[in-house]
Amino acid sequence: MIELRHLKTLAALRDTGSLVEAAERVFLTQSALSHQIKDLEERLNCSLFIRKTKPICFTSAGQRLLQLADEALPMFRNAERDIARLAGGEAGRLNMSIECHSCFQWLMPTIDNFRENWPEVEMDLASGFNFSPLPVLARGELDLVITSDPQPINGICYEPLFAYEMLLAVSNKHALARKNHIEPEDLCDQTLICYPVDRNRLDVFTRFLDPADVEPREIRTAEMTVMMLQLVASGRGVCALPNWALTEYLEREYVSARPLGSKGVWSTLYAAIRDDQKDAEFMRDFIATARETSFQNLSGIRTTPKS
Repeated sequence: MIELRHLKTLAALRDTGSLVEAAERVFLTQSALSHQIKDLEERLNCSLFIRKTKPICFTSAGQRLLQLADEALPMFRNAERDIARLAGGEAGRLNMSIECHSCFQWLMPTIDNFRENWPEVEMDLASGFNFSPLPVLARGELDLVITSDPQPINGICYEPLFAYEMLLAVSNKHALARKNHIEPEDLCDQTLICYPVDRNRLDVFTRFLDPADVEPREIRTAEMTVMMLQLVASGRGVCALPNWALTEYLEREYVSARPLGSKGVWSTLYAAIRDDQKDAEFMRDFIATARETSFQNLSGIRTTPKS
């Protein structure tokens, strides 16, 4: 009567607090998700949550099913891993590189979880600003690249991890902190602080400034996110960063942040892998673990459709 998909749906509904976001998380339309819940309620002859409440309030029956989900879903996931190992898929190599230079907030917990479940997989992590990792991935010297800038390279596929919004971080006393959103022209007289990478790999240029043919007054680079935000907080420039990378600094009121444009600039973070490894059990599990860990640890991100 109760199916695994029902437990996944209810858990997503609890975790997101929204029918729309829960539907995205389990890759259903909102209509299909609502139909699935209604069908389950009819099977059980009871309501599972109270309609039109924010955040969503579950009934006693709904809470009992969530308890079951918390017990059963990890057991199911572990069983899938065990079967993959028994089928001979436990050995392998996972050498990765990151182009998202503020990824460690979610990537390190992902790696920790993965190591615990796949101890026989050899892992290594390369990070740097001085090389382009996607061609290295294509040559077989890397096995996975975290990137927000997918390139059409033969033999490489891109698995979406999550979508995020780019925000402009400014000093709390900055004039731009009083605006609802930032227009490209607002940066004409600003010092823009960026990571030391080519500007065609930075969304603030490719998706915001360059289309408007706007150039900031000065460009300054810093290798670490915390260094960038120290400069911003002291009024020595502004910087564009993912919303989730700014969460801690905004909660502590260290800086202020505003959307880029009236509709915002949203990007997707991908795991780039070679076609010949996309079906490897340990690779599939790493990507699934990365998605799960990201939604557990980050604020303001969205699910993206599977490619």
